[in-house]
Amino acid sequence: MASLDRVKVLVLGDSGVGKSSLVHLLCQNQVLGNPSWTVGCSVDVRVQDYKEGTPEEKTYYIELWDVGGSVGSASSVKSTRAVFYNSVNGIILVHDLTNKKSSQNLYRWSLEALNKDSSPTGVIVSNGDYDREQFAENPVPLLLIGTKFDQIPENKRNEVLTRTAFLSEDFNAEEINLDCTNPRYLAAGTSNAVKLSRFFDKETINHQRLIM
Repeated sequence: MASLDRVKVLVLGDSGVGKSSLVHLLCQNQVLGNPSWTVGCSVDVRVQDYKEGTPEEKTYYIELWDVGGSVGSASSVKSTRAVFYNSVNGIILVHDLTNKKSSQNLYRWSLEALNKDSSPTGVIVSNGDYDREQFAENPVPLLLIGTKFDQIPENKRNEVLTRTAFLSEDFNAEEINLDCTNPRYLAAGTSNAVKLSRFFDKETINHQRLIM
């Protein structure tokens, strides 16, 4: 396919949250049997059909760039990662629902990728909190995905889902919570599948706008 038919999506989050398993599930519709640590960046491809506002259905290759490393890495490592952040059409932010720290670190991951990592701590702060406006004005579509949903005790789920709802509001993004070892969480017709399709449609629109 021509290069114009390719859409680039970053998959960001702390090591161990399940990014590789998620990407494999999204692209292959299969569970990744033996996940390993990602060194540098790994790329997989998902085929997406888009037809809204077009005379006929158009096929896109969604390239999912799984970026490895830690958000607290040395500046030299962060500088090396910057090469992956060029010409991005969308960002999937991944966090482990059983690890609150991985959720908090998504702010720093997103700001790093959006080239807004200008403060000493890697976070732009307003009135002692994260400035939501920087995400509201962000032209790059974001999607928030929480993994390991199956590992949350029943009596803790409401608390965790309330926390993810605040994250979703901060990032001005829809949220999906799932278990990467169970494809049924993304089965056709489910609310998660609808949100995912809507996100990929936003990316194709963003891609079209950038090349016009």
